[in-house]
Amino acid sequence: MKGEIKIFYKNEKYAEAVAKAIQPDNFSAPSNIKVKTINAKNIVVSRVKCKGKIESFIETIDDLLRCIQAAENTLKKFNP
Repeated sequence: MKGEIKIFYKNEKYAEAVAKAIQPDNFSAPSNIKVKTINAKNIVVSRVKCKGKIESFIETIDDLLRCIQAAENTLKKFNP
């Protein structure tokens, strides 16, 4: 299974901060799940590949979205 999430932000600096905040997820996934997040200008792109069960794939996507939301919430506190 493969999935791609693209989130568009107002500016490149904000997108870069979000991407950097969630990059540890790129390395901490189980061996059957690959997560890669990059920022391309003002867009954060996360790609997920899963060779396991659909439940694992969905849980990974949910976790990734929660991490993105946490990064956004933190950034909003410093850049209202």
